[in-house]
Amino acid sequence: MRKVAVVGVGMSKFGELWDLNLRDLVVQAGINAIKDANIDGTEIKALYGGTMASGRLIGQEHIAALIVDAMGLNPIPATRVEGACASGGLALRNAYFAIASGAYDCVVVGGVEKMTDATTAEAVTALGGAGDQEWELLQGATFPGLYALMARRHMLEYGTTEEMLAAAAVKNHANAMHNKYAQFHNPITIEDVLHSKKVADPLKVLDCSPITDGAAAVILMDLEKAKEHTDNYVEIAASAQASDTVALHDRESLTEIRAAQIAAREAYRQAGITPKDIDVAEVHDCFTIAEIMAIEDVGFFPKGQGGRATLDGETKIGGTIPVNTSGGLKACGHPVGATGVKQVVELTWQLRGEAEGRQVADAQYGLAHNVGGSGATCVVHILKKP
Repeated sequence: MRKVAVVGVGMSKFGELWDLNLRDLVVQAGINAIKDANIDGTEIKALYGGTMASGRLIGQEHIAALIVDAMGLNPIPATRVEGACASGGLALRNAYFAIASGAYDCVVVGGVEKMTDATTAEAVTALGGAGDQEWELLQGATFPGLYALMARRHMLEYGTTEEMLAAAAVKNHANAMHNKYAQFHNPITIEDVLHSKKVADPLKVLDCSPITDGAAAVILMDLEKAKEHTDNYVEIAASAQASDTVALHDRESLTEIRAAQIAAREAYRQAGITPKDIDVAEVHDCFTIAEIMAIEDVGFFPKGQGGRATLDGETKIGGTIPVNTSGGLKACGHPVGATGVKQVVELTWQLRGEAEGRQVADAQYGLAHNVGGSGATCVVHILKKP
């Protein structure tokens, strides 16, 4: 297999973007990525697009064809990839294999979701499709409810507190203050989180990622071609994926996501490194408990110690392992199909030293952890600075 590099990245603004439609978001992100890569669109030979619920949210299917048309890239092949909230990471993984296999030398990955055109009830129903409809959603469970079960069990087994959960949200809002693309630019305190309205005890509004519009794009090349094209590339050192049960009640443990553990181990094996070698990470913090479990599952901290590490500031910029420098899903926003691609955009900026105001000093390795549903799918990518 050939080695693969990221040569261009771009995003749209994330947020409640009432004046923009899905096409607008895709075009903004795509143009930014093509400009960043300094290539002509004719060099792109295939497109992989991640989106979860466009049919339910805006009534539009056939998204890959729409994206490639909107970006002016016809007639190249375009493929939609769906894996719930891991759709973007899965699209990137498919594009990675397209380059690694030798099928193409240059491809573009896009992730997009237009969520705010739907009502809250419609959005909740669409997102609920990532769970087990028969055994969870039709019985009244919601995703905040499912993650609340995980939080309560984590509290019971390890003494995790609501203050520890809140600390993850506070950190991510602080990071988003320096990200011009982020949905939120307001600092919050632990007290703000604790006193915000309860959604599913112990999770409160400020423990939860928002409903978001947005798009992100990444351009990949064969590594040798990338070296000829630019000095400003980042290598994809590993791409790994694993699965677990869709229904939460079928799992052996509620305090870990087994798919994340397996995917992370495989990614470290491919990259030939250990968790201690990672300098910056973007993990899937759809809820604050998800970030705490993630930093344990990928090996940054022993199981049960993620909450204490977060409260103690070990995941802040300048800490032991900076996590979610973009603001994460919590504060940068979570347009579900775009999230996994946005993570790689942020890590690329970090490894190139371009994350203004939130730069991790001398970052060499970055890890992206993208989860679908309550953990039935997990994709882990490791990027490295050449």
